[in-house]
Amino acid sequence: MSYNWDLLLRLLHEVRQSANDSFKPRRYAEDYAAELESAGRPLPNLDSLRAEAADYERLLFEGGFIASRPEEAGGNGENFVLTERGSRLLAILEGQEPGSDTLRQRLSEQGEGALVPELFDRLAAGGQ
Repeated sequence: MSYNWDLLLRLLHEVRQSANDSFKPRRYAEDYAAELESAGRPLPNLDSLRAEAADYERLLFEGGFIASRPEEAGGNGENFVLTERGSRLLAILEGQEPGSDTLRQRLSEQGEGALVPELFDRLAAGGQ
């Protein structure tokens, strides 16, 4: 299995911008599909894409890439903030990290293991 890095990037952007809004991965998947279609790219199976986005929300949360937004920062139990690990993943996917293309390729080569926290941290730090 390989990750849909563009969909993950979209979800991380939404976390960063969500503030007081509830996180809605299925809606973000629909928006992503609409963007693909308007760019002339093939439209993926929308039900599968929605399910994938919901799975990614769980994976990002359980892997420590996102965390519940604290109440004092507008948290309502349904919105998130990026953690340091999540910010690093976002920077890699946006191409802002030195060597981002290489890092993204190395993450892709790991398949499902790419977002295992310990492996991600080691790869993002430049380890083998």
